[in-house]
Amino acid sequence: MTGPSDDHEDIVEINVVPLLDLAWNLLVVFMIVVTASVQGISVNLPKASSTASKIKPSTRAITVTADGTIFLDSFPVSLTELESKLRSYKAGDPNLPVVVRGDEKVTYKNIIEVLDLLQKLEITQLGLVTQKLVK
Repeated sequence: MTGPSDDHEDIVEINVVPLLDLAWNLLVVFMIVVTASVQGISVNLPKASSTASKIKPSTRAITVTADGTIFLDSFPVSLTELESKLRSYKAGDPNLPVVVRGDEKVTYKNIIEVLDLLQKLEITQLGLVTQKLVK
């Protein structure tokens, strides 16, 4: 006497469709999260003459908002945290390029504190980000 399983062969294959669906969903979520974090902090930049930008991929961005909050690459930091993080980045790259973005309504004192810190750390590759002047 034979059982019901003797008439059928076992199917030995991997169904990859659910794995591809999972990979696709992870890719979409990753793209959305990265896009949201790259946009950074919204500030109203002052206007300047139009010159070509020379920002390198390893450039660190320091943003000072209108209320005086300091961000390093879209993460809020205090001046002491900013100093320690920049010191560690400079240890890895002695020619660390830094750009400073300041809201047009920020007090001059806040920008000077950041520039003094950069001078103290001997960061010489510095850029001030502005909007292009509309003619």
